[in-house]
Amino acid sequence: MVTDGHNHTKHFSADAGQSIDELINQAKEQGFNRIGITEHYEVDYPDDGLDWTFDMNAYNDAFKTWKEKAGPDLELLMGVEFGYQTHVAEEIDRLAMQIPFDVVLLSVHLFRGKDFYVDRECYKLPKTDLHREYIGMMAEMCERCDNYDVAAHYDYINRYTDNLANFVLYEDCPREFDRFFEALISKEKALEINTKSIQKHKERCFTMHLPDPAILNRYREMGGKYICLGSDSHFPGTFGVCFDEAMTYLKSLGFKESVYFRQHKPYSESL
Repeated sequence: MVTDGHNHTKHFSADAGQSIDELINQAKEQGFNRIGITEHYEVDYPDDGLDWTFDMNAYNDAFKTWKEKAGPDLELLMGVEFGYQTHVAEEIDRLAMQIPFDVVLLSVHLFRGKDFYVDRECYKLPKTDLHREYIGMMAEMCERCDNYDVAAHYDYINRYTDNLANFVLYEDCPREFDRFFEALISKEKALEINTKSIQKHKERCFTMHLPDPAILNRYREMGGKYICLGSDSHFPGTFGVCFDEAMTYLKSLGFKESVYFRQHKPYSESL
């Protein structure tokens, strides 16, 4: 089984509800031998009553005990998921070097400074304008930051829309996608396929649920080498969702490998 490189626990991620024991047990029950734990860290997040930061040294210490819990049959990779905003790029690069992470994910969780999980105003925009601006922010994130390994869930922007035809397509914003991919490829970073997005699209009966093939084909055409998979698990029962479907889909498009990161170095796994 390939590595699930994107997971959260309630111990350090403000929006998660599963314990490390629950996550470890789910991974073992499903036959995984390696997972990444990528706790949320948001610099200067809009005040929503939650603390989106944590003590890095406390996390590092806790992780040592977690690895003992997992035992020899399940490798835990210590990671973090930073939320990007234009003014925090330098701080993200600094924090990413504070403790010895295996993998650093970058994400865009805000649109024009607002959390669109709570504030849905962005969905009043035409979808092409919305996606163009969001993918442009993903591109900026990958250009301005250096100390990361993976760009996570590029399709997060449409997860909470009520318009189930508002799927993220390459044709919506080809220039922005090309700029995004150019930054990833030039820095030898990875593009994440977020299987929670697939699950959410299926549950809500979107007109599509798998990633637009034109996006993945363009990434490879431009020289993209690194694809990784993450279920973005936050609660019991969500680990490893849609992994088999995602792997089958990637293989149908001609991809043969995914990657995981250990000490920021990519390692290939056969799909």
